[in-house]
Amino acid sequence: MVAAGGAGARRDERPLRVLWLVKGLGIGGAERLLVAAAGAHDRAAFAIEAAYVVPAKAQLVGDLEAKGVAVTCLGGGRRGAWVPRLRALVASGRFDVVHAHSPLVAGVARLATRTVPLRRRPLVVTTEHNGWSTFALPTRLLNAVTVALDDATIAVSEESRASMWWPRTRRRTAVVSHGIDLAEVRAAARHGGAVRRELGIGDDEVVAVTVANYREQKAWPDLLAAARTVIDRGIPVRFVTVGQGPLEAEITALHGRLGLGERVLLLGRRDDVPRILAAADLFVLASTYEGKPLAVMEALGAGVPVVATAVGGTIEAVDSANGVLVPPNRPDLLADAVARLATDPVERARLAAGAAASGDTYDVSVTVRVAEDLYRRVVAGRRVGRPEPDAPVK
Repeated sequence: MVAAGGAGARRDERPLRVLWLVKGLGIGGAERLLVAAAGAHDRAAFAIEAAYVVPAKAQLVGDLEAKGVAVTCLGGGRRGAWVPRLRALVASGRFDVVHAHSPLVAGVARLATRTVPLRRRPLVVTTEHNGWSTFALPTRLLNAVTVALDDATIAVSEESRASMWWPRTRRRTAVVSHGIDLAEVRAAARHGGAVRRELGIGDDEVVAVTVANYREQKAWPDLLAAARTVIDRGIPVRFVTVGQGPLEAEITALHGRLGLGERVLLLGRRDDVPRILAAADLFVLASTYEGKPLAVMEALGAGVPVVATAVGGTIEAVDSANGVLVPPNRPDLLADAVARLATDPVERARLAAGAAASGDTYDVSVTVRVAEDLYRRVVAGRRVGRPEPDAPVK
């Protein structure tokens, strides 16, 4: 790894100019990861801009701009108008590297850069945040046809890398976990007691927190069914949930039908997730698929044991030292795991210590250095004329 400002990045050179591309900047895991990364980049060595496609998903624009990242919305107007706007942006000569974080945008960006004269053509890096099987079929096909045009490809988990269709693509793909603002997460720990009081939670209650958008993959019906089972067993657990999204009406209605009341608090969108996690004794996630979930990384960073489904990158983050994994689509087993830890404070304490230890690996200042080193390497490869498309980046 090359430290920021180290070999290959002399201070008398201009910063490398990087454009982040993403479908939207709403409240999602990948988008929040970009905000964390923006605050950790070496601004003397890298100039970061961002562009997104969906105008309605703009909640995090202000957060990026506050960290010195200029943001452009490519969407709006007639359908598909963002494609020529993206081509014009990558052809502007302003960028050394285009780094795409959404599969559809990545496929279009790869093709768009190939229409740019070589002297102005930026390098293309893409990050796969989920397995290819989760993409819509047209997006999957577009990626299959264009992924070989990447100058470097990153996957956030081994599962995401393994999902790629072509053996050569898998060989040249680096697995790089993203990071969280670990200092912010741990600084919030002092607010735990205040949060519990604000939410009306008693000292004798075990708090199980979930942070997940209201989307099908997050399996909210399984989560709520598991909560109902735990409550029916008479175990003093209070479920506290944070989320928003297109299934909000359905989830709220199900919450009412199950009679969960104040035992399962639906807080909706919150901008203080680290503060909510400070009140947690457990973190629970019922997803049917994941890339490398930000919420799990934040929970581990906060020293909160995780009960989650064994899917995607969660399998790589959670083990017997920091939590419990259960199969997806099994709310009964999810309930059993929550109930067991809720009634065993000694085991919870052991897993909490393991969570804090494993959370150290997700510090964004470490993971950003890896990304910066990769940017330098792909640009250096272009300049000396010896790209190595089959060599993994470590």
